[in-house]
Amino acid sequence: MNILLEPYSQCTYADGIRFFVLYTLQEKKDYLYFYFNPMRKYIFLSFIFITVLSGNLSAQNSADSIKTESRRIDEARLIQEQQQQQIDSLVKIQLQAELKLASGNSSRTMELEQKLSAIGRSDSLRKIEQLRKIADLKKTAPGYPVHLNQDTLFHIYTRTGSFTAAERAAAASRKIEKLYEDPFFNPDSLIISKNDDNYDLIYKDSEIIISVSGLDGLWFNKNNEQLAGEYRDQIKSGIIKEREAHSLVNWMKRIGLVLLIIIVLGLIITGINLLFRKTSIWLKSASTAFLNRLKFRNLRIFTPEHLEGIFLRIVNIIRIIVIILIIYLSLPLLFSIFPETENWTGTLLNWILSPLRIALSAIFHYFPNLFTILIIYFIFRYILRGIRYFFYEVKRKNITLRGFHEDWAIPTFNILRFILYAFMLILIFPYLPGSGSPAFQGVSVFLGILISLGSSSAITNIVAGLVITYMRPFKIGDRVKIGEVTGDVIEKTMLVTRIKTIKNEDITVPNSMVLSSSTINYSNHARQDCEGLIIHYTLTIGYEVPWKDVYELLIKAVLKTPFILSTPAPFVLQTSLDDFYISYQINAYTKEPNKQAEIYSKLMENIQDTFNAAGVEILSPHYRAVRNGEELAVPPDFVPKESDKNVKKQ
Repeated sequence: MNILLEPYSQCTYADGIRFFVLYTLQEKKDYLYFYFNPMRKYIFLSFIFITVLSGNLSAQNSADSIKTESRRIDEARLIQEQQQQQIDSLVKIQLQAELKLASGNSSRTMELEQKLSAIGRSDSLRKIEQLRKIADLKKTAPGYPVHLNQDTLFHIYTRTGSFTAAERAAAASRKIEKLYEDPFFNPDSLIISKNDDNYDLIYKDSEIIISVSGLDGLWFNKNNEQLAGEYRDQIKSGIIKEREAHSLVNWMKRIGLVLLIIIVLGLIITGINLLFRKTSIWLKSASTAFLNRLKFRNLRIFTPEHLEGIFLRIVNIIRIIVIILIIYLSLPLLFSIFPETENWTGTLLNWILSPLRIALSAIFHYFPNLFTILIIYFIFRYILRGIRYFFYEVKRKNITLRGFHEDWAIPTFNILRFILYAFMLILIFPYLPGSGSPAFQGVSVFLGILISLGSSSAITNIVAGLVITYMRPFKIGDRVKIGEVTGDVIEKTMLVTRIKTIKNEDITVPNSMVLSSSTINYSNHARQDCEGLIIHYTLTIGYEVPWKDVYELLIKAVLKTPFILSTPAPFVLQTSLDDFYISYQINAYTKEPNKQAEIYSKLMENIQDTFNAAGVEILSPHYRAVRNGEELAVPPDFVPKESDKNVKKQ
């Protein structure tokens, strides 16, 4: 491929694109060779990168050179206009002299006055144009400092002849430095000398320190003589100040002051260490007494050893921070003593004061938003107080709403409170600091995604808990059966229902399971205004026993059982006529559903005793036995004696 590779300094962005296009249009063989040849590929990519970079740099340098050239042209035009102004001033003086000589010649006088008027108008327009151009130059023209050591005396913004502002400032700084180093410097020898419209600052009638001419006075809206006088005074005062600052006596004073500051700093640090040491000793002795007050429902959160270690670490960290801060704040004081390091003082202080100033300014400007947040908070707080008072009155039955049960009051209040708090946060969110920043919004979106992905089951249980609340299938303390779990309800939350079984087992049932499964409430009809829960038990008796006798025996046995109500009266049902026996079901009312286990146990005991005493055999469970049919299957204590049998036979 015949492409001439120019030097990188002469390549442009277009050359790089041309190289890339021509190269990719080569034959497939060459392209594959290039692709699988790493060295050629790296050379090609490097060439593209360098051409693009050089194109960008050349474009930037071109823009800077255009600005510089434009500024130079404007300065040249201003100098030309100022020279024309000087020529017009000379012409004006000549015309004024001719006007005096032409007194009495009206035509000549009118002609000269017209020329003077034209020159005046031209000067006025030129002055306006100069001020406009100066205003434009001030936007872009940099100022170059004329300095002595670290002290800036003044700035130069304009050029003079072939010398730029930077060259003029550097030359003036060097000459002022020589004056400062001159052991026989005499401030009165620095004088101003006028040369046409220029004013030179001359030392001992030989050394020109700086010339004030051209646009210097126009830049500051002053005449050159006035500006030259200000430069002279600033140079004199700067040299005198620096010579006094670097005198031997002042150096000795500075060294003594530094030693004094170091001694005071050492004493302060020693006092701080002593104070924190005493604080640590006091914390060791007071940690146990403080721990006795640091309890939560008779629960100690920390042990004395842990609490003492935490406090000692905190005190040590505070001590180190205070010492570092004091040392840091002493550095600006030390640097301010010496002229060479005096400029560092402001920098060191700004490193601390600038963030503090920014923070205080942000806090001050945040006060209106803070007041808005407080107003919104207090409005919602008092609204919630009113709603809370209303629903608690509903719970106490002081306020009655048709179709609204009192046990709905607190759950409804909690729902309204959650909704109001959410609405309050929506109103407050725009007033939070940084709420409009992309980082804050990104974190909010991220948290929303996490909550939505990780709380699907929790939300299901919350919704189920709300539905259960308004369904009212049970209350706290009710004996219930949910699925295979039977026990007393001890807690209802938005997520789960806790049940305590008769074996003192705490079982947690998710609300979604409660909603999806059947629930048996044993306590609902055992309240004061209801008949009670029906306790029932089935047993089988042979056909040879009259059913009326069985009814009488069962009712007699159930009335002996504790917690059984005599009113309503117990009753018996025959549930089936089986092959060998009849199934009888005893039913009785009770107001103590939570004591079913004890009631059933006593009921079975009483049934056995009652039937055994009556000589009636209970045919459940089933059993088979080879026995004499004349014998009764009753306990020995209830078997009739032989004398009793003979009496019955006679």
